[in-house]
Amino acid sequence: MSQAPAHLVPFSFDLSSLVKRSVASLYSHLITRPTGRALRMGIESQIAELGASCISVLDFTQVVVLDYSCADEAVAKLIQRFQPQDRPAEAYFLARGVADQHREPLEAVLIRHGLVLSADVEDVGYMLLGAPSLVEQLCWAALERAGTATLSELASTVQHAEEEVASALESLAYRRALIPADASGTYYALSALLPGNPG
Repeated sequence: MSQAPAHLVPFSFDLSSLVKRSVASLYSHLITRPTGRALRMGIESQIAELGASCISVLDFTQVVVLDYSCADEAVAKLIQRFQPQDRPAEAYFLARGVADQHREPLEAVLIRHGLVLSADVEDVGYMLLGAPSLVEQLCWAALERAGTATLSELASTVQHAEEEVASALESLAYRRALIPADASGTYYALSALLPGNPG
């Protein structure tokens, strides 16, 4: 695991357990917009209570069914809530345990809203879901492989101009898919900061 920036806390949400506590429905089936809204509000509340910058791990491992309306409310709107300057906290999002039945609705809602999401996909590994540009995809993948890197290192790796790479990294950080440069100019892949990851 790479050394995390100061005050950044990994915070995992088992979505099926959270739904079981939050809404009266079959907890392994994340369906309907009200279920997604309740789930999102529960996550937002816990992030606010944490009172620290965090990587929020959305764990789909025990989720059997995920429909489009629930994915839109629980994932897309969650990411959007933490983009503006007036966001309630510094939170970044990573999905874990993403299987085929989750990937299609997640991709659909992310693309619709122009969002991206770092995800640990079953039988694939970490990948960037949603709507990245080509340069964003290259930069994210290079950072994912390295764990941490500077702007010049990433520009050299992807063989694009530093200005173009800086713009891509800024966009990815805004969409909460990587940690922006700290005082030393180092960017961080979300997966590299999780406990148990060799980074």
